[in-house]
Amino acid sequence: MPDSASGIAAGVDVGTECVKAVVITDAGRTLGRSVIPTRGYFQVCAYEALTAALDDAHRRLDELTGIGATGFGMTCVPNATVTITESVSHARGAFHHRQHAMTLVNIGGGDPHVINVDATGRPVRARGMRRCAVGVGSFLMFSARHLDVNATQLDELADAAGNNAADVSSYCSVFSASEVLERLREGATREQVALGCIRSIAQRVLELGGFEDPVVISGGVAEYFPGVLRALESLSGLQVTTVPEPIFTGALGAALAVFSDQRGEPARRVVDQAEGALQ
Repeated sequence: MPDSASGIAAGVDVGTECVKAVVITDAGRTLGRSVIPTRGYFQVCAYEALTAALDDAHRRLDELTGIGATGFGMTCVPNATVTITESVSHARGAFHHRQHAMTLVNIGGGDPHVINVDATGRPVRARGMRRCAVGVGSFLMFSARHLDVNATQLDELADAAGNNAADVSSYCSVFSASEVLERLREGATREQVALGCIRSIAQRVLELGGFEDPVVISGGVAEYFPGVLRALESLSGLQVTTVPEPIFTGALGAALAVFSDQRGEPARRVVDQAEGALQ
């Protein structure tokens, strides 16, 4: 990519449910953005999302100084010049907005992480869920489908249950999905099951522990299922806020990483306690 295009970069976050892309300036201003459902080949979805973000920004691919990639399918982003893990990208993106230390909770379609971000924006520690509990966003999409509502209407359905939630396990995504069907067969209302699903996700996240004020949420679940945030506040007693446009946090962090890489800044590494490895 030509050096003459310096000052504009793209970030692509290839998740299990959605692919997100942003185009930003070197000052971090977003020029364009896009979200598409993940389907078929990751490479095709990444290209489609990036093309849509460029169209939204009224820019061309050859104007980019680089492309940052993150997410489950980050290795599938064509022409990526930088790849960084989800924990690092979400920490970068959230710190760009908040500029202070925080407990960042990334809740997307796959594996939520609690990330301790220091006062310089460095992610110092990340805790992820056990394998059987991942796929929270996918679980909520599954639940909405079986409750016969659009995914974005699941919150509204849950609100109608008051405080009367059906019992949906927080331990395992597969068991939880089966319990949705079992509760419906037993006669629980759709509203009760919807509220039980949202509380199940909040309980899974809280099981990760290590929450200290301020608690900030990023990821697609915060964008589409804000009831999970209210459940987190209710169950934990902590105040929970979101970053602006939380679904784009990872893509923003990946785009910012392009400029950091060009400045020769060292890669940021974070101890992921879920995997016991450095990311």
